[in-house]
Amino acid sequence: MSRDQGHKGKVVSADEAIATIKNGNRIFIGSGCGEPQHLIHTLANNRNINDIIIFQMLAHTLADYLNEEDFRRRFSVKLFFVPIKMQQAAFEGKVDYIPTYLSQLPQLFRTRQIVIDTVLIQISPPDCFGIASLGVSVDVTLEAVKNAKTVIAQINPRMPRTHGDGFLHVSDIDYLIPFEEELIFMDQEPVEKEAAGRIAQYVKELVDDGSTLQVGYGHMPYALLQYFDNKNDLGIHTHMISDAFIPLIKAGIITNKFKNFMTDRAVATFCMGSRIAYDYIDNNIQFYFGTADWVNTPGIIGKNDNFISISSALEVDLTGQVCSDSVGRQFFSGTGDQANFIRGATLSKGGLSIIALPSTAKNGQVSRIVANLSAGAGVATLRADVNFVVTEFGIAQLKGKSVSQRVIELCQIAHPDFRASLIEAAKKNHYIFKDQLPPLAEDLIFIEKYKSRTTLKNGKTLSARPLLPSDEIGYRNFFYSLTKETIFMRFFHSITIFSREMAQEHWANMDYRKNISLIGTVKNKGNKEMIAIATYAEIDEKWAEVAFVVREDFQGQGVAGYLCKELEKVASANGFEGFFATTLPENRSMINLCKKLYPDIKITTNAGEVDIWMKFTNDNS
Repeated sequence: MSRDQGHKGKVVSADEAIATIKNGNRIFIGSGCGEPQHLIHTLANNRNINDIIIFQMLAHTLADYLNEEDFRRRFSVKLFFVPIKMQQAAFEGKVDYIPTYLSQLPQLFRTRQIVIDTVLIQISPPDCFGIASLGVSVDVTLEAVKNAKTVIAQINPRMPRTHGDGFLHVSDIDYLIPFEEELIFMDQEPVEKEAAGRIAQYVKELVDDGSTLQVGYGHMPYALLQYFDNKNDLGIHTHMISDAFIPLIKAGIITNKFKNFMTDRAVATFCMGSRIAYDYIDNNIQFYFGTADWVNTPGIIGKNDNFISISSALEVDLTGQVCSDSVGRQFFSGTGDQANFIRGATLSKGGLSIIALPSTAKNGQVSRIVANLSAGAGVATLRADVNFVVTEFGIAQLKGKSVSQRVIELCQIAHPDFRASLIEAAKKNHYIFKDQLPPLAEDLIFIEKYKSRTTLKNGKTLSARPLLPSDEIGYRNFFYSLTKETIFMRFFHSITIFSREMAQEHWANMDYRKNISLIGTVKNKGNKEMIAIATYAEIDEKWAEVAFVVREDFQGQGVAGYLCKELEKVASANGFEGFFATTLPENRSMINLCKKLYPDIKITTNAGEVDIWMKFTNDNS
């Protein structure tokens, strides 16, 4: 490396620095919003340079030249990620996409599987000790600098000075080019507001206060953050900081104080946004920008307890395979490190992962939940790694479930217009039984208000919600957990088998208005177990027949009374004026409960059975 004044890189013009590049060189260019635009323009306009291979992670400025035949003749562009401005060029073969995990790129540089002759980077002004910062783009850039023969750096006063791994001494730089220009701004693409709001409500159900978040690259994940204003003390360990994080940090929603790993620090590898983010991260010790091979590896990610990965997808097939970099053979992004963050969440104590996506594309004409991934689509995340999938129609939990269960879970959150066709396709693929009924072809957003929770006498939290088709296995497990006596009290005769046909018939008759079941679940070792069910079915316009059953170890905890009153709220909202129930005389607990809940109860005996009529009061608060 050349030296000037002993410890400083040589200060030259951009033309002088670029002129040192030899024909046939392999160049790495700093990526994302940290790319050195002035150096890129100078490189592209130097007609004396030929047969150059350019490697870049997130490219923007090069898009301005890809339609020039002279540029394509002199330069071959290879990208590790295909941003919006490059999508058409990638489809037309004007750039070459290299699918790889970003966390593995530094190792490819170190082992010279990708050889770098020259790097073009952008840095903040060096301090009085000669130390500059890579600013908004540490990621894989630092390792490229370490393994390059020649380092050319644009010094830009507008580059933030960030804390972490991205510091360089000017003695490690061959040519310094002072040039001030605004950094690239990355505007957040608009998303459909109603869908984003609904997706956010479901995602927030899975995010507890004090969790540490990763928010994946994409418009939808960052759009969700604006709805997190009622969360507390969140932490950040992610690949990218955007403008969307800053209001939450300023409002004290993101504090990082409950992180058990890198406490009080928001950890990331790069930043893409606008002056809102750039000015906030400048010399801000709250942020730690590390290299991608450290920040984005599962072993490091998993050190964060209660880690939640939130990422997006272009398609999810009915078995749970996730495509996030292409639609068919057209590339739309890159492999990134989605799989690493999802696997890191699995290693985290209390961690989980979420794939959040709208249910449709192209103005509702295409389902994103698909029977089969598009021909040529790449699988970014394996079906065995996927945990939760969320659309505006609900939450599908896939981890640990069979293919047939996954089909029902995913069809349930697909757009209503596509549910029946997805079920038919699943039958053709031999994923499910031939007699499987599709979920209701209706937007069931209204049943969200039927959800509630309460604290039982034993201190456990009971969650109540409507029974769904995806609850079949849990429902059947609940039945088999009951004693013969409890089953007899509920059904008036002995039942020893509760088949899938019986379970399917139950939920197939539900419309969530005239006929509905609420289930009560309690968390047990990270899973939610069904411990009670309460059902009403229409008798006539005014009356509905009610029945409920509670697992023996939760009887006497107030479960039946709570579910009955919650069921009354639903029935009253749907126009019913009272409940009717039939039980056996020896079922004193149910009779006494009905008397307690409904003082004006009417009880008659009919053929050895007890008929109970319970008129609602006007107060359903």
